[in-house]
Amino acid sequence: MTLSPEHGGSDGDYVWRPITADDLEAWAVLLAGVEEVDRTNEHFSVVDLGEFLDDPQMDFTTGSIAAFDTAGSGEMAAYGMLSAGRPDPVHLCKAHGSVHPAHRGRGLGSALLDWSLRAVLPFHQDRFPGSPLSLLGYTPVQAPDAVKLFGDHGYQQARWFNGMTLDLAPEPPALGVPEGVVFRPFTPERSEDARLVRNEAFRDHWGSVERSRESWAWRVGSAGFRSGLTWLAYDVRRPDEPLGLVLGEESQEHLRSTGRRDLHVGLVATRRAGRRRGIASALLTHVLREARAAGFHSASLEVDSDSPTGATELYRRIGFVVRDTVVSQLLPVITEAQVATDAELGDAGSGDNPSTDRA
Repeated sequence: MTLSPEHGGSDGDYVWRPITADDLEAWAVLLAGVEEVDRTNEHFSVVDLGEFLDDPQMDFTTGSIAAFDTAGSGEMAAYGMLSAGRPDPVHLCKAHGSVHPAHRGRGLGSALLDWSLRAVLPFHQDRFPGSPLSLLGYTPVQAPDAVKLFGDHGYQQARWFNGMTLDLAPEPPALGVPEGVVFRPFTPERSEDARLVRNEAFRDHWGSVERSRESWAWRVGSAGFRSGLTWLAYDVRRPDEPLGLVLGEESQEHLRSTGRRDLHVGLVATRRAGRRRGIASALLTHVLREARAAGFHSASLEVDSDSPTGATELYRRIGFVVRDTVVSQLLPVITEAQVATDAELGDAGSGDNPSTDRA
């Protein structure tokens, strides 16, 4: 069976169309089914998913698709969506998606990858015309069929990311505050300082792009953000100079599903001026101790296994252990060489843009 979700419509067994606010319950059911089988440790409520509709890096009208089962109950069987990055110099556009376990083996995964390749061109051109483009997908290494599927569609494995967890039953170590540094809790007035730390700290990290004010406001305004478990480090000599950040989040759906409170450490960031001073480990353990006192059972985070700052080893020393690993996979769509050729054609007076026809 050949599936064609490019512009929506039906293939006989499934109806394809963009995701809307009316689909949030069905979307949550799909993701719960995926978690139950794949053990992704990701739990999403309708509220969580609704926030994605307001994410400035997404456009659900042109950058999302879902397949609904017409032969059964009408449930959402699969979904895909695109999330924009920023060209640095290549725009790494993330392709997200899943297929419900009950609907696997029917070509839906291939259809989603084919759709993302078609949809990403106008999605990209609306934002960053004239920039090179690659699609970026993530697959758990414990799902070899998914890893192979990406490879069959031309993706190349690029980086590996470890999901790590820490049991908060034992009290985390108290490392104290490094000399010349002061820790301060997050406040709305310090939000821009936090964004500055995040952007500078991750500037040399693979695949990371700067957070705009709009996208940062979306993140710290989300239901899962925990301002009381988000702390910054400042230079004592220059009180307005932020050096480090630990950002805490919590999923209410995880609590509902497991009965346990998990502090998701969404960011651990240190500016260059604050590195090699013990700020990251001290600030993180401070937040972990605060979380334990607040009744959290565990903490979790994700880290690039090849992080240039050696973050994985830092987390191991504190007590985190690797829970799972995902591999990022890249598919070049518009190369830098193609962009240069297009520019030359434009300078020569050509009225065509070859990159818009390339797959």
